[in-house]
Amino acid sequence: MDMRQLVGRNVIRIRQKKGLTQEQLAEVSGFSQQYISGLEKGRRNPTIVTIYELALALGVSHMDLVRPDN
Repeated sequence: MDMRQLVGRNVIRIRQKKGLTQEQLAEVSGFSQQYISGLEKGRRNPTIVTIYELALALGVSHMDLVRPDN
């Protein structure tokens, strides 16, 4: 299992469920839109701190970002 792709898929799913654009998530999270885009494509290797901060911005648990999305 590629954790980068898993986290990316979870970020996309949760972001879209919340009705947020990448730009809006970037604004509330403090990360750039380019970083969010790369993360969602599985091209970024997020740290645990990044996962935690994204989870806060999305209003979910950090576990929701690393949970398998079967």
